[in-house]
Amino acid sequence: MIFRYEIILYWSELDQAFIAEVPELSGCTADGETYQEALHNVEVVVQEWIETAKDLGRPVPEPRRRLIYI
Repeated sequence: MIFRYEIILYWSELDQAFIAEVPELSGCTADGETYQEALHNVEVVVQEWIETAKDLGRPVPEPRRRLIYI
């Protein structure tokens, strides 16, 4: 499944791990020892987040569109 949500990926000194957050999906965050692992893990969490929201009858936000500057 392809998701088009913004993902913020950064290193956390506190956690000693890469953190991947999806700001449009409240609480949707994952971590990993590498940025690839964090990205993979957050893709799994996004899918679970969407499935859970649908199961509970909650709305799933549409991905935001970004402005493109030329």
